[in-house]
Amino acid sequence: MAKNLHFVLFVILIYNINGNDGVTTYSIDDSVGYGRTFTGIGAISGGGATSKLLVNYPEPQRSEILDYLFKPNFGASLDIFKVEIGGDVQSTDGTEASHMHYSWDEDYTRGYEWWMLQEAKKRNPDIKLYGLPWGFPGWLRDDNDHPWKNIPTTADYIVKWINGAKVYYNLTLDYIGIWNESPYNITYIKTLRISLDNAGFGKTLIVAPDEFHWVIADQMANDTELTNAVYAIGSHYPKTQSTSNAKNSGKSLWASEDSVWGRNLAQTLNQNYINGLMTTTIFWNIITSYYPGLHDYGAGLMTAVEPWSGNYLVKLPIWLAAHTTQFTEIGWKYFKHGYGVGNFTNGGSYVVLTSPDEQQLTIIIETLTKPSRSARFQDQLVKFEIKGKFSKSVNSLNVWHTDTKNAPKYFQKMNSIKVVNGSISLTLNANEVWTLTTVNTGHKGDYPNIPDSKPFPLPYTEDFEGYNVGEEAYYFAQQIGSFEVSESGGNKFMKQVVIDEPVHWFWCHVDNFNTSFNIFGDYKWKDISATISVQLNGQNTSDAVFLAVRSSMSGCKTRNQIKGLFMFFFPREERYMLTTDLYRTKVLASGKVNKVTNSWDVLHLQVQGSSLTGSVNGEVLFNITAPREITNGWVAVGTYPYGIAWFDDFQVTAL
Repeated sequence: MAKNLHFVLFVILIYNINGNDGVTTYSIDDSVGYGRTFTGIGAISGGGATSKLLVNYPEPQRSEILDYLFKPNFGASLDIFKVEIGGDVQSTDGTEASHMHYSWDEDYTRGYEWWMLQEAKKRNPDIKLYGLPWGFPGWLRDDNDHPWKNIPTTADYIVKWINGAKVYYNLTLDYIGIWNESPYNITYIKTLRISLDNAGFGKTLIVAPDEFHWVIADQMANDTELTNAVYAIGSHYPKTQSTSNAKNSGKSLWASEDSVWGRNLAQTLNQNYINGLMTTTIFWNIITSYYPGLHDYGAGLMTAVEPWSGNYLVKLPIWLAAHTTQFTEIGWKYFKHGYGVGNFTNGGSYVVLTSPDEQQLTIIIETLTKPSRSARFQDQLVKFEIKGKFSKSVNSLNVWHTDTKNAPKYFQKMNSIKVVNGSISLTLNANEVWTLTTVNTGHKGDYPNIPDSKPFPLPYTEDFEGYNVGEEAYYFAQQIGSFEVSESGGNKFMKQVVIDEPVHWFWCHVDNFNTSFNIFGDYKWKDISATISVQLNGQNTSDAVFLAVRSSMSGCKTRNQIKGLFMFFFPREERYMLTTDLYRTKVLASGKVNKVTNSWDVLHLQVQGSSLTGSVNGEVLFNITAPREITNGWVAVGTYPYGIAWFDDFQVTAL
């Protein structure tokens, strides 16, 4: 009885405080008209290779993860899914393969974004699809390392990707971008619009420029053709702000990439509209499915990094997104500022939206925003007075609540709240998210039997025979260059295929060092033995291949500081070089290799404690003391320079 009484008192305290001292009243009123049209919440796979490990997950875990991301009224229930158009470039945590490595090459089976797009559409046929390149293959490069050597050719390259999605996967791209966070070209934007129209993709809309600013709005003011070419202005990490020219441009404003991190997601969703009139927010990234130790590890809505165990983590951002996505749809209308959109006096904010037919009403509240930079959030009593047509049609609201500091209380269905004399009142505490809504379909999805976490399984062997030609080997995470399964004489192997320096992502320059790089396994590995067979065969081959252990500091931000123990093998010159970095600036040992087969040569490298040994075809080349500062890292393979190279019969063993 005491427990039930406590619950009743709690409900009374939260929901029925009317007329008490300290209550601040806020109006919800449609009679003054509405604000902007809501254009959806999304997330990004790419920038780069952020979903790399997901494709190899076992069932049913793989389908469960996809349900949390895409299934309506289950988890994040995303409205928009944005993917990288692979360009054979390192774009944060890896490289995604281009559909055209070379001008004479076209293949729409590469990579895993096609598969993810299909899975998203399978779960939600109404989800909007968005493609954006981070970089481009080298054959499109001009003298400034931009992809504008021939603008119509670059536009055709993108149109071919969109057409490939349609022809091979029955996927329609709703939105297309320019060049992620890189200098855009106005002539290219106009040309892309014309190319899309001419190819029958008039309904594929351009979001531009996917940069860190709103300058394109200033340019649109004096360029009607540019204005007509662009559907929405997309800015990255706008910190909830946009410019006057952007707001007055007549265009939909998007935070076309924004931050997932922690509890900030709920604050960002509300404040992007309140401050910047942004009607879409797209988060980077959709899922942390890349190796621990890579850049910005943990930046996803959820985490899935153990395909060998099936373990995954459903994180707070999934449920913060659900507070908006499960109770709104693209096409809903925001209320006007001061009449259903605004900040609370003592911290936090609220936005109100209604369905196009004005039959549904949703209020989203967050108490994560401080009232000022120096002030702390204060618990407060707030009262909403519902006016206009909804004062008569809304008698009660369903309630969903998240205590962001208490995982068991994420996205909890509460008792509905009655509208009394046209108003509702509630107590707001810090670090909460609320949704009050007439929508009845909200649901907290749950798959309770997630497998336990396990370490990477060793020993491991890979002969690449189990893959389709063109696939990426599951546990290899290419960092520079592009590696795919190929076949010759009935034998399958992994081939590095990039032969020219690509057009790098503007904020990442590791591709400029003309050395491909592909990591494998566990960043924490210390004592390890690795073996691989290599061959340089055919035209456009590389000069050298390498095998590495204790390789660390991957991703974009490392530039020339990728460290490890790298054994380079130059078969034509019959020599080797052992270095402590990918770019060969510090040499530990070098010399002649006597046993070169000119066919498949077997490289072996092992390190145990401080003992480091390497061999080619059984000939021991060195047995030296490893530098003390190189303690752990992935196994890795690659080439110097860019060029064709074959890899087969890979083995890794713990020592």
